Amino acid sequence: MEKQRKSEILLALIREGKPMTGHDKLNLIFQLSLPSILAQVTSVMMFFIDQAMVGSLGAEASAAIGLVESSTWLFGSLTSAASMGFSVQVAHFIGANDFVKAREVLRHALIVTFCLSVLLMLVAAAISSPLPYWLGGGEDIAGDASRYFLIFSLTAPFFQMNTLASAMLKCEGNMRVSSLMSVTLCVLDVVFNFFLIFPSRHVDVLGVNLWIPGAGWGVTGAALGTALAFVVVSLSQGWLAFFRSKILSLRLPHAPFRWVASYLVNAFKIGAPMALQSFLMSSAQIVSTMIVAPLGNFAIAANTFAITAESLCYMPGYGIGDAATTLVGQSVGAGRHDLCRSFARMTVFSGMAVMALMGLVMFVFAPELMGLMTPVAEIRDLGAQCLRIEAFAEPMFAASIVTYCVCVGAGDTLRPALINLGSMWLVRLTLAALLATQYGLVGVWFAMAVELTLRGSMFLVRLFRGKWNKL
Repeated sequence: MEKQRKSEILLALIREGKPMTGHDKLNLIFQLSLPSILAQVTSVMMFFIDQAMVGSLGAEASAAIGLVESSTWLFGSLTSAASMGFSVQVAHFIGANDFVKAREVLRHALIVTFCLSVLLMLVAAAISSPLPYWLGGGEDIAGDASRYFLIFSLTAPFFQMNTLASAMLKCEGNMRVSSLMSVTLCVLDVVFNFFLIFPSRHVDVLGVNLWIPGAGWGVTGAALGTALAFVVVSLSQGWLAFFRSKILSLRLPHAPFRWVASYLVNAFKIGAPMALQSFLMSSAQIVSTMIVAPLGNFAIAANTFAITAESLCYMPGYGIGDAATTLVGQSVGAGRHDLCRSFARMTVFSGMAVMALMGLVMFVFAPELMGLMTPVAEIRDLGAQCLRIEAFAEPMFAASIVTYCVCVGAGDTLRPALINLGSMWLVRLTLAALLATQYGLVGVWFAMAVELTLRGSMFLVRLFRGKWNKL
């Protein structure tokens, strides 16, 4: 509570136009980043456990989930883009001390994003059956992959509510509740999966033989466990964001609801490039999966587990990025050009330093990280090779992550989206397709490392040119 109070005081300095020392800025970045980083890392650790549960079922089960994983990211990223289109406006209004308009934007967001999520749910459910075959999956994994994606698609409205609530809490500077909900989601996912994936069994714990009930539903159980976790957390986080927030609660004074076209237009201007980017970036991930799929089930599983292991390294970058979006967004709303530029550079360089350290950890402990998720030696060794290649690109990956978040906070989403798309489609996929035939999965990950380094360099150029700063 004391740390939360301290961050609120420092955020008030932005809105009130008061001067901030370098120590104040670093302190505020730390206060906002730390909860998000801890939540991101905890989420990854829980996902490690989740993947290990599925991995224990064999290579086919891992490959079934890995095959459609990039498709689930696509639908998830579209809900995130819709949320950000409104939450960035909320951050600007909060920075301008206009809390009534911030709550007006929230009401528009609830209606629009709910309609969008229902549409996404129907589309995803309709394509769930043929999707595994479109992605190049074999008959041996297509059934499980289809069921997994179908169950995921039915949670789209809850996924959207959770994404919107989290974005709104973060834009007002309340990282702690959002982070706590993220950790809760992961814990519930593991607990539900523990009982739904495996059959009833006897387990020895400290010499005591315990009977553990279980459904034994395998991959389907993993999907149901994740779905139930999202339902519980989305309802909890939605209540906290929409009814308990000190700034955004719908119970606080507000004008009678009426449609305001400018809110929708601005949401479209901010969210549409992000949605297009999300669609094309996730489509690129799907194409990448199609490049990997012919390499066999071991390669699909190793690719999936290596992506999970790498996320332990880059999630701190997203945590600092969350802080960057909030700080830049509120600085824009307050008309503080000096703070925009200062917060942008400080968060980007902080992210690069943290992810460089995490890259070193990933390089050294790559075999152990892979070993946490799979007992299959071939999958473990192949994934470890990929992680060690990727470790060298992590600082520049951080530059792209945090700079993009800076641009989002300023409402500048079109050109950053074009950078991401051009880099992914023209460099990564082209190079991966060429190298996969000669070097297999290792070639695909080498292409990824080259592309991330190039993308980070382009984002650094945009950061220092300052054209993202509309003030």
